[in-house]
Amino acid sequence: MTEPDPVARLSALLDLERLDDNLFRSLAQEEGWKRVYGGQVLGQALVAAQRTVEAARPVHSLHAYFILPGDPAAPIVYQTERTRDGRSFTTRRVVAIQHGRPIFNLTASFQVAEQGFEHQDTMPRVPGPEGLADDLTILRANADKVPEPMRAFWLRPRAVEVRPVDGRGPFDAAPAEPRRALWFRVAGRFEGDDAVQRAALAYISDNMLVGTAVLPHGQRWFDPGFQIASLDHAMWFHEPSRADEWHLYVLESPRAVGARGLAFGAIYTQDGRRVASVAQEGLIRVLG
Repeated sequence: MTEPDPVARLSALLDLERLDDNLFRSLAQEEGWKRVYGGQVLGQALVAAQRTVEAARPVHSLHAYFILPGDPAAPIVYQTERTRDGRSFTTRRVVAIQHGRPIFNLTASFQVAEQGFEHQDTMPRVPGPEGLADDLTILRANADKVPEPMRAFWLRPRAVEVRPVDGRGPFDAAPAEPRRALWFRVAGRFEGDDAVQRAALAYISDNMLVGTAVLPHGQRWFDPGFQIASLDHAMWFHEPSRADEWHLYVLESPRAVGARGLAFGAIYTQDGRRVASVAQEGLIRVLG
């Protein structure tokens, strides 16, 4: 049986069926895991919001909460509320529903293009992606450390290529400072307009954040009795970029307390433009 193209699968994930003017349904789901990846719901909810807004108003920010785990065996319905259409800004609220219950909600703001003051910080000086090992290669070289029930899922071909600057894989339990940098891109030509590219960036942004808060504590996501999950997600889009080009994701976690970890991320293009900023709090719980 031929393995489906992972980039085509990502494109399918970020497409929705329109059921009504403000009602959408997922056409595809992530496969092979016990719950829906948070980035999928985030990206799809943003797509639902975008489809009720004119293209001349790109999203500039979103704020979201993960309420319940998603079921990968069932489609997700996205109910969109047209909260406000102003002269410069548009606001949308989206509720993701599965089995009759809300599992996620998102509020997004869109803005017409305007000129104004500009400044940005400088991208950190780190080795470029060329010559760095990608996380899948690192995982495959250490496959024996991944629990067998999870092995096939985590070692499958992926739509997103990630190259950690420090070469550290998720199997590594050695305590480290709660900061890291990773290069990422969609692993093939990714078609779509600016709205689709931003949805893909949102999809990717959830993948690495909360794990940064675990780095000082010598814990791995697959360790028995350990629970890790996204609780909320905020993202600000500063400039357009293409998801299939290299981006540097600079991550840090300034605080963990109360079984929760807080993390921030800055996303840069390879030429140093900061195109997005991200914040997230996640559950990092050791079960008794």
